[in-house]
Amino acid sequence: MRLDKFISESTPLTRSLAKKALHRGEVSVDGKIIKDGSFKVKETDSVCLDGEPISPIGPRFIMLHKPLDTLCSTIDEVYPSVLNLVDLPQKDDLHIAGRLDADTTGLVLITSDGQWSHRVTSPKRECGKTYLVQLADPLKEEWVEEFAKGIALRSEDGLTKPAQLTLLDSHQARLTITEGKYHQVKRMFAAVGNKVVGLHRESIGEIVLDDTLAPGEWRYLTPAEIASVK
Repeated sequence: MRLDKFISESTPLTRSLAKKALHRGEVSVDGKIIKDGSFKVKETDSVCLDGEPISPIGPRFIMLHKPLDTLCSTIDEVYPSVLNLVDLPQKDDLHIAGRLDADTTGLVLITSDGQWSHRVTSPKRECGKTYLVQLADPLKEEWVEEFAKGIALRSEDGLTKPAQLTLLDSHQARLTITEGKYHQVKRMFAAVGNKVVGLHRESIGEIVLDDTLAPGEWRYLTPAEIASVK
């Protein structure tokens, strides 16, 4: 790998700032000052910036407990981006795998690995997403079968894919869907004449929101959690 690229993938420095650090003589490889950004770094080389060893960060996989009034976007808009809650260098290479609305809380996955996030979000993968849903009006038992058959959404052709609805009490249910249409959970309940007043995502596939994480907190995924997205 080129030395300037190695630095930019190992530190918060951009490629242009890495080149300036090189020109100032702040970078050494195996103890020798190198000023040429095109210098090829080998796996066995020891690279230091200002005397401190550096190495590429590599792909990152994060679970975050999304609080209310935050956006699953890379920039701040009406509400702040959830990425503001992740205090890490090189956040520009992070993106959100599976978004939630501003008024929805719960599990959000953040990664720098595009192929991994595609496996999470691709409809063909049918990765189940489970939500705890609070409704304005009482639930009806017959909806369990209707959701299992698929729901006709306004302005959509055909039915949604079969969904698993479990009634928890008169106004609360757990719903698992395997697709991610726009406002899908809210629209499914609207189609049967009810209104979602609270929505919280509990899991994506086999990855379950860590109950030790308070809203706004995050942690890295375990190797088993990462591998569960096949």
